[in-house]
Amino acid sequence: MRLSTKARMNRLFTNGGCLDVALDHGVCNEPSFLVGLEDMPRVVDNLIRARPDAIQMAYGQADLLQSRPEKDKPALVMRIDMGNPYNAQRHKVMWAMLQNHEEPIVGALEMDAACVVVNLFMLPDEPELFRQCVENISKVRASCHRYGMPLMIEPLVMLPNEVRGGYQVDGNAEKIVTLVRLASEMGADIIKADPTDDPEDFHRVVEAARVPVLVRGGGKEDLKAVLMKSGALMKQGAKGMVYGRNIYQHANPKAVVDALMAMIHKGAGGEEAWDIYNRG
Repeated sequence: MRLSTKARMNRLFTNGGCLDVALDHGVCNEPSFLVGLEDMPRVVDNLIRARPDAIQMAYGQADLLQSRPEKDKPALVMRIDMGNPYNAQRHKVMWAMLQNHEEPIVGALEMDAACVVVNLFMLPDEPELFRQCVENISKVRASCHRYGMPLMIEPLVMLPNEVRGGYQVDGNAEKIVTLVRLASEMGADIIKADPTDDPEDFHRVVEAARVPVLVRGGGKEDLKAVLMKSGALMKQGAKGMVYGRNIYQHANPKAVVDALMAMIHKGAGGEEAWDIYNRG
């Protein structure tokens, strides 16, 4: 690993762990994702005070973090692609594209990001979408290597649209492990992976990745259930989480961050993390 890549990785991972709070939902063009993100300056201000390891944003909002003068503010993870698979209705044409096709990581360099993140979609009957993602990753990987920028790949295996309305996560361990292995072989430095249906299977995802694995949060759920599941996944080898709606859509985001940071950096279990949240 190049020194510049390692230096950026060190900004993300404190003692090997990372809580990345995702706020990049605007690029999904899905109204339900924006509940809680209406006032982005306030959201970012609150999260800086909450002190997660990183905040994940797109270029157009990253100034809200990077213009701040604090030396110990969270690191920036920059979303550099976008697509249309998140909407409730299936589109006639499914697509994923880089926000800057010619110089894909130039915005991340400009904003002094510690990492960039791109999707690897695996949707039923959408081979062209998958091909686009592979092409995007290949282009980004080359730029990341050239400039020493860590690459986070987000492999997403989804159920058919008709199963639950809108593409939803498929927690099948075999499918997740296979796609994570592909992401690893394409050169990921970090993998953001969905949890397996059975948390006890998640060690297989970690073993396939061979790089740090952060758990993807998805939609908002009962917080105690989230913490209990997160504790089980950490025991299987996860190095942290990338959670968005399960943090910013809660009434007390700082208390949620405190609970998750205790899990990642102090080895707290689910019950202990729940107690920390309730004291927040």
